[in-house]
Amino acid sequence: MSTSFNPPDLRSLQQRSLIVGVVFLVILLIGVFGNPAQFFQAYLFAFTFWTGLSIGSLALLMLQHLTGGGWGLVIRRVLEAATRVLPLIAILFIPNLFGASYLYPWMHEEEAAKLGEKTKYLNLPFFSVRAVIYILIWLAIAFFLNRWSLAQDRTADRRYTKLLRLLSGPGMVLLIFTVTFAAIDWYMSLEPHWSSTIYGFIYVAAWTVSALAFVIATMAILSKREPLNRIVAPLHFHDLGKLLLALVMLWAYFAFSQFLIIWSGNLPEEIGWYTVRTHGTWGALILAVVILHFATPFLLLLSRGLKRDPQKLVIVAVIILVMRIIDLLWMLEPAFSREHFHVSWMHPVALVALGGLWLAMFARELSRRSLIPINDPQYESVIEQAHAGH
Repeated sequence: MSTSFNPPDLRSLQQRSLIVGVVFLVILLIGVFGNPAQFFQAYLFAFTFWTGLSIGSLALLMLQHLTGGGWGLVIRRVLEAATRVLPLIAILFIPNLFGASYLYPWMHEEEAAKLGEKTKYLNLPFFSVRAVIYILIWLAIAFFLNRWSLAQDRTADRRYTKLLRLLSGPGMVLLIFTVTFAAIDWYMSLEPHWSSTIYGFIYVAAWTVSALAFVIATMAILSKREPLNRIVAPLHFHDLGKLLLALVMLWAYFAFSQFLIIWSGNLPEEIGWYTVRTHGTWGALILAVVILHFATPFLLLLSRGLKRDPQKLVIVAVIILVMRIIDLLWMLEPAFSREHFHVSWMHPVALVALGGLWLAMFARELSRRSLIPINDPQYESVIEQAHAGH
């Protein structure tokens, strides 16, 4: 039985992604010599998007272990493969430390002098230590989730199911805390005089939305082939569509809550962050995000028929992924170019370069394990239920 669940041959995708990633990375590195500040800004933007896919997948994986259900069973291997890209993410974070002086105003003495007590928190040694702690926690959680899941697949021992659930509870709490503080350190401190208590939660929701949209797109492709075409049913996509709708609403709730609180307070030290981002081209971009990241997916995902049709659902997922890129650009880039809209050629190049490397490792990891955890205790009941409700 296990041989019929062998993963597809993804060597071609892995090789093409790696070649594209390396070629574009070489092109990107040319930018270091011409404009190092712009290079590190573009690199941080691309790093953030691809990191979100791995961290968001880790959150979804723990959510599945806590709640159970067929939606998580069929996507578990895709989620696990995405979390096993985290060692690459750890390596890709290093250039951000080398470019800290180009990214963070608190790295410069004249700006640090204005921050006062904040410099006890915002300094490179402490910043680096915190980053290492965050990444090590993510790596540790991903390691045990993957190890115990594989052991469950090999032995069918139900104690691993209990272990996975026991880890996922505190693991989810740890993930939310570490992502929140990482967002404050890595992104909010780009403008150290501004602060928001909701800012970190926006990244928690945004990264989870990104991951689920990517998983839906991946499953729409894989479900056309063996073995998933015999396993994945419309009911699974229906559940994924409902979860996507919930996460889109959660992201919108956090983003709008932050705006509403700052708007109602109308304090000069707070409104500057939005003033820059709601005028000119930046204002047009956020309007597009509101329409295409929230309003359109919200209306479309209310349709039961659309959620059960992978070809239609994947269109919504791709739109959300594109809007996540636009929204991320809107959140980060005005910190560097406050006077006018500016996006360099290095932004798309960095996105493709790091994306090629990420996808190459993801394809390699996905091809290493069975696509379905057939020894999961829920396997038989979930599959029967899904196809009974076809």
